[in-house]
Amino acid sequence: MKKALQYMSIFAILFTMAIPSMAQSSREHIRNAIKSHGECRNVAITRTGGDLMLYGRNGYASKGCPSSLVNKLSDLHDDGEYIDDVQLTEDGSWLILWGDNGVAWNDIPYSLEKKIREYNDAGEVINTITFNDDGDWIIITNTKYAASSSTILEWLSDGEDSHGELWTAHITDDAVVAVYENGYKFAGDYPPTLRQRAREADFDVYRLKFAGNDWFIADKKGHYDYHM
Repeated sequence: MKKALQYMSIFAILFTMAIPSMAQSSREHIRNAIKSHGECRNVAITRTGGDLMLYGRNGYASKGCPSSLVNKLSDLHDDGEYIDDVQLTEDGSWLILWGDNGVAWNDIPYSLEKKIREYNDAGEVINTITFNDDGDWIIITNTKYAASSSTILEWLSDGEDSHGELWTAHITDDAVVAVYENGYKFAGDYPPTLRQRAREADFDVYRLKFAGNDWFIADKKGHYDYHM
């Protein structure tokens, strides 16, 4: 988040321009899966750490993802659980939101783990959990939200004044985007076409993901768009 709330460095620009071929290959796999199934509820895309897409109640397609993540998704699929959201970082840390406030994770910040348990114990319905490899995180429920730092909290709160209720967010090592009831807030090195497309969407964007120059947006009713 330190990088996300500052101007992009020259290194970040060069890194963005040199996305490894593995990311392109996994993205092709996800594009083909979306075309094959004719739907997509959500994605988890990275520059180097693998990609996946969700469809139907608990269907998924993935490539290049950690085996522990794929194994957990397989278990949830076999158990008939609803898979709501997946977060995946460049270093392979992951988190799944599933079923009735179910959460599974691997190698997430300890402070985030504590907050998840606190919200679950309080009966809070968790809508979004997002985090990066720098220890930054955001968690959003139906009634409240929390973050890893006061800087991020203030940034989110400022957005509410202009755009209404905070719905979801997505954070990477280089950027953060918050989705509100009536608008968005952007910071850092996010895809240049994402801002315009999100604002022009003829549906109420709820899920928003991005990595490098690629992005995905979707509402709760099955509408979606993407650039990969």
